[in-house]
Amino acid sequence: MKISYNWLKQYLKIDLPPLQVSDILTNIGLEVEAAETFQSVKGGLKDVVIGEVLTCTKHPNADKLTVTTVDVGSGEVLQIVCGAPNVKVGQKVPVATVGAVLYPTEEGFTIKSSRIRGEESMGMICAEDELGLGTSHDGIMVLDPAALPGTPASEYFQVESDTIFEIGLTPNRIDAASHLGVARDLAAYLKQQREINVMKPSLDEFTVDNHALDISIAIEEKAGCKRYSGLTLTGVSVRESPGWLQNRLRSIGLVPINNVVDITNFVLHESGQPLHAFDAAQIKGHKVIVRTMPEGSTMVTLDEQERSLLASDLMICNEEEGMCIAGVFGGISSGVTEKTTDLFLESACFDPVYIRKTAKHHVLNTDASFRFERGSDPNLTVWALKRAAMLIREIAGGKISSEVMDLYPDPVEDFRVELNYAHVNRLIGTPIDPATIRSILESLEITVEAQSETGMVLRVPPYRVDVRREADLIEEILRIYGFNRVETGTKLRSALSYSAKPDKELVIHMTAEMLTSKGFFELKSNSLTRSSYYDTEELADPGAVRLFNPLSQDLALMRKSLLHGGLEAIAYNINRKNPDLKLYEFGNCYYRNPAPKGEQLADKFREELHMGLFLTGRSRPGNWVQSPGESSFYMLKNYVEGVMVKLGIDPRALEILANENPGYSNGLVYSHRGDLMVEFGAVATSLLRQAEIKQPVFAAEFNWDNLFKLLSGHRVLFSALPRFQVVSRDFSLMLDRGVTFESLRALAFRTEKKLLKKVILFDVYEGEKIDRGKKSYALNFTLLDEEKTLTDKQIDRAMMNLARAFEKEFGAVVRGMN
Repeated sequence: MKISYNWLKQYLKIDLPPLQVSDILTNIGLEVEAAETFQSVKGGLKDVVIGEVLTCTKHPNADKLTVTTVDVGSGEVLQIVCGAPNVKVGQKVPVATVGAVLYPTEEGFTIKSSRIRGEESMGMICAEDELGLGTSHDGIMVLDPAALPGTPASEYFQVESDTIFEIGLTPNRIDAASHLGVARDLAAYLKQQREINVMKPSLDEFTVDNHALDISIAIEEKAGCKRYSGLTLTGVSVRESPGWLQNRLRSIGLVPINNVVDITNFVLHESGQPLHAFDAAQIKGHKVIVRTMPEGSTMVTLDEQERSLLASDLMICNEEEGMCIAGVFGGISSGVTEKTTDLFLESACFDPVYIRKTAKHHVLNTDASFRFERGSDPNLTVWALKRAAMLIREIAGGKISSEVMDLYPDPVEDFRVELNYAHVNRLIGTPIDPATIRSILESLEITVEAQSETGMVLRVPPYRVDVRREADLIEEILRIYGFNRVETGTKLRSALSYSAKPDKELVIHMTAEMLTSKGFFELKSNSLTRSSYYDTEELADPGAVRLFNPLSQDLALMRKSLLHGGLEAIAYNINRKNPDLKLYEFGNCYYRNPAPKGEQLADKFREELHMGLFLTGRSRPGNWVQSPGESSFYMLKNYVEGVMVKLGIDPRALEILANENPGYSNGLVYSHRGDLMVEFGAVATSLLRQAEIKQPVFAAEFNWDNLFKLLSGHRVLFSALPRFQVVSRDFSLMLDRGVTFESLRALAFRTEKKLLKKVILFDVYEGEKIDRGKKSYALNFTLLDEEKTLTDKQIDRAMMNLARAFEKEFGAVVRGMN
């Protein structure tokens, strides 16, 4: 919402710097998100002055140009070449001097000294369109002979400069959606330092001129219209608005239309009360009816769109047809045009629910609907009506030709709220004098019905839709009193809280940081997914959680796996030339329990937190030093086990099974006591084809809930760095192909329990140079004595023990020990 500082100063006697006003408004809850300068003429006519034409001579080299000399009041006479046919000696004219920037278009141009057909020109004598003062380009502007040379054009033309505050208005503060509303809050704050009051425009001169045009009003849909006020005007002349009115509207981003419409917009932004003007000649039967119309009825709105109405749309009708969508948008047939001479002026209070439903259905968001949706002031309708009528009579002429017609079936009473001083001091945290409390509340137009030593009984006006309880009143007091004035106490009040360890969120964050450090990017996919991912042509997945009324089949199920969302993200990136990906995602998956234990909703469904990993494309780019690396199953396995090790879980302690999930063509499953921890592998070709992915994808999906249960029984232990030297030894083994590295590793640790710290497989060979059914493993062993430096004798004995164990257990042939 935009608020003009100059406009605001019409209601408050203040001359504070705009920056200070901005800070005050922000501190009292009307946050100023931006402040910008507005000028009624773009550029402010800087470096444009009033000049007097001293001489005019024909240009020697151009028939249509004139060489003039102009006194611009600086003591220097400027020679200016002019192309206007109406330039004459003695004229007072606007002169743009060298360096001035004019804006006949948005881009603008700068006046420079130049030579035109050989003659020097030190400025430009301007037409009104060149200055941005009008549209005429028939010739230069000829000013009043009394104008003084040297007078700045901004002063002569009364160019207005203003500061516009962009206020981020919260939905509960519709009372501040106007200049008077902002002025009220600002005055309440300033009143704590000095005496100041809001100067609301006077309506004392409102009079009814005649009764030449009577139009009756009726409310049939009473639930949708709390109050409806109206009057008529005759003999109105619809034309362009005066400059001050246009400037006011332009300053807050509105485009002037004509004097009548501009006045209704002006009063709206002045007071917060929406108004609407009807061409009285189009009101058939001389009757205005507030009602709904049959479903499917049509009307053409001001934007020339034909709209089909709902049965719940509140309408302003005449005896035959609808004229306006109440509180939202006017109709084109009853709108004010240049031919309009008689008006019916409307000021009403409509129900917020009616207006919001209509505005959302027709996708219309207007200044009027914005205010009605949040709750307008039912007690402001007559004031705004009279204010607009007086302005129309003053600016557009005409006569007020009827009494104010006002239907208010059920007047809205002020809200009665009791306030206790002890509660004020307790909630705010500092004692506030009752006189200060009363002053603040009264400045906010909250009246005191009764006052005692312990508190007050207050009446809150209906337009304060957000003030209904004692706590709301205390918030209002603190807002105006000033949050910054509340001293920080010396006592700290806090509550002890306990959270189970390890903290789930911290563990997730730690894991995410680890993956990000390894080059992964986090993705977020929709938890609603396609039914085709889980259903077949013959059978719908019985374990899927389905939506009763999905927006589309693409959003028909709650996902059971993160796999499909990951594949969608991969396909999206591949299609945009980004095929090399490492992604991870944390997200919930949803399931229907096949045998619910009860009738509660929680018994029928369950959700689990999963984490997905996805690899595809190159793991590293190639260069002159190394060739490109491709993503692989073993690379994914390394990341999967790395996550577990980071969490303090030994993957070797888990049950390892083949992955039978049809979503994977091959892979592994790690589980613990029947609970799945993670499944991973190469994504099945059928799923890749479904996602239109033509390159291999490797994926893993952790059941984070199961993993976390296992994690809760583990502790991550840290130990000091070794004090003594680590020894590394290698040897190769000739083995049967059925022997796995894991079995060799386990045997090595059983054989050498004290000194052996690590076993690594660094080479595998199967080929023609060894016997059929055999393979060669090259192993590296890391040895360390925590208490002393190892001797060669100890090292050799340990290695011989390992070699004998491999020979005995697996029939291995040990070769190349070093």
